[in-house]
Amino acid sequence: MSTIPALFRHLVDDAAMFPPGDLPLVDAVAAHREHRRSAYADLVGPLICTDDNLMKVAAEAAKGETPLEVAVVITGGAGGIEPVVRYGDRSADVVVTAIEVRLRDEDDLSRNALRVVRVCDDCLDEENAFVEIGLDGAWERALDVVADAGYAAKLRTGGLDATLFPTSDQVAAFITACLDREVAFKCTAGLHNALRHTAAETGFEHHGFLNVLLATRASLDGAAHDELIAVLENRGGESLAASAAALSEEQAAGTRRWFTSFGSCSIDEPRHDLTALNLLEPQ
Repeated sequence: MSTIPALFRHLVDDAAMFPPGDLPLVDAVAAHREHRRSAYADLVGPLICTDDNLMKVAAEAAKGETPLEVAVVITGGAGGIEPVVRYGDRSADVVVTAIEVRLRDEDDLSRNALRVVRVCDDCLDEENAFVEIGLDGAWERALDVVADAGYAAKLRTGGLDATLFPTSDQVAAFITACLDREVAFKCTAGLHNALRHTAAETGFEHHGFLNVLLATRASLDGAAHDELIAVLENRGGESLAASAAALSEEQAAGTRRWFTSFGSCSIDEPRHDLTALNLLEPQ
């Protein structure tokens, strides 16, 4: 029986090798193995790597007793998808559970999305695909393409520059657009803390992953756009934790069906935040 509540099971994808963590590959693989052996293992999703370092990750994973589950960020556009999938099919050391691909910055995002989904249709089997469409231009038309193909979306919620942080209005619109089209989504960057906050060292406004979870739940329950914004901008840990704790198992599973996970360069930060909010047992 898992000690991790359904709302948080496999919520945090391990992006230790990505900024700002930048953990060396060997250390990241070793740390991921430790996370997956820990009492909180069910909080953790796959290790995220790029297609450029997939083979190095596999070589390091070969030192362990079991294959390593990985999600692979494609750095070279649609043409990089099939080689990663075929490598995963052949490898005894890694299991590619998903590919993540960002649409190139072009005027016709929907045409770019169509190229991506056609490649995915040709080579994906059990793997999932998360398409990062961005929030500029005709992004909703690109999301239509992803929805029609049955794949998932990816939302960038931060980074090393203030311009990479979407507004609460944009996040609310993205959640609604995904749910309207029955598109699952994940988030990446800037979301490693449970609650919305202002980072002391940068002044950046960070979204909280608990806020996004509860906004997703609220949208599923028919909340209006301004109500979603209010949930996303709520900084009250006590009220947010109470709302999360009050969800039934069915409501939690329904929320996670659509908001599947987020990538974090730290596993400990989200874990410690949830423990401090009494949403996880101390591990």
